[in-house]
Amino acid sequence: MKLRIALVGCGRIGQKKHVPALIETRDLFETVAVCDLVEERANRAAEQFEKSGLRRPETMTNYRELLKREDVDVISIATESGKHYQITMEALEAGKHVLVEKPMALSTKHMNEMVELSKRKNLKLGVFFQNRFNPPVQEVRKKLDSGAFGKIFYASVAVRWNRNEDYYKQASWRGTWEMDGGVLMNQSTHAIDLLQWFLGGEIEEIYGHIANTNHPYIEAEDEGFAIVKFKGGKTGLIEATSNVFPRNLEETLAIFGEKGTVVIGGLAVNRILTWRFEGEEGHPFMNLPDPDTVYGDSHKYVYRDFYEAVTNDRKPYISGEDGKKAVEIVLGIYRSFLEGRPVKYPFDFSTEEMKGVKLR
Repeated sequence: MKLRIALVGCGRIGQKKHVPALIETRDLFETVAVCDLVEERANRAAEQFEKSGLRRPETMTNYRELLKREDVDVISIATESGKHYQITMEALEAGKHVLVEKPMALSTKHMNEMVELSKRKNLKLGVFFQNRFNPPVQEVRKKLDSGAFGKIFYASVAVRWNRNEDYYKQASWRGTWEMDGGVLMNQSTHAIDLLQWFLGGEIEEIYGHIANTNHPYIEAEDEGFAIVKFKGGKTGLIEATSNVFPRNLEETLAIFGEKGTVVIGGLAVNRILTWRFEGEEGHPFMNLPDPDTVYGDSHKYVYRDFYEAVTNDRKPYISGEDGKKAVEIVLGIYRSFLEGRPVKYPFDFSTEEMKGVKLR
């Protein structure tokens, strides 16, 4: 039995990753409609399905009309970040299962409301942190689950990328506190999600600093740094920048334990750089090729897992509860910067509270 799905948001990520992933999972999903405020973008997305030999989905510009339809089981949301909360809540109220792009929302209160509503409605809520499905990441997860690392000391992420003025001119919402955030919220939540996932996800305290040193035309940060304390004495280190000259350099994740050391890198944490365990020096995944974009190639696995979650009535691999943790860390960094002190978890914060704050 196929699930009937509609895609809301046909911009960059929608056309580059969501449409191809839905075409590839045609055995599980029937895409009945695509929606975007810009009709031309919706038409381009629909044409991709048609060219692949599938029935052309209906194109729409008003997602609320879409939610009234009885022939839609799942809504996939790939709009700008600041609209994720509203569309998700309305879709859940309409009885639709929801898959939403990262970050799932820009407020701890909103994320909690999304999770609570999905539970109350007995509907599935999943989040696109697709890099969890990357083969090297899955190999590390197996080692963690087996205890091969022994005691975990700390892990670190470094997102050293470039985003220039042309990138921000492509969409006016980018780099704003109302709809986006900066390099931490937009470019680095995937890496931060893996960091917290590897360290157990039980956050205790966050101490962070942000700055805008090279992008005077945006409100939010182009550099972010943090120390995150996790339960059990584990520490996470975060470095993020969009100031690397002249193009993206790396996204690197390292984890250090008493019996193991692993570093994952590549364009989208898609290649093992260091693999050291007793009797193991190196790994076959050290030679994997880079994907075509920093988004990686794993959106299709999120869709496949979500299908199984809905049809077998189980929790998605990346549920709403899982998806909010990386965003909470970013919001904790923002709040820590604003207050000039470490922030204890849990807390309540939103990017809206950063409006008017001078970073330069």
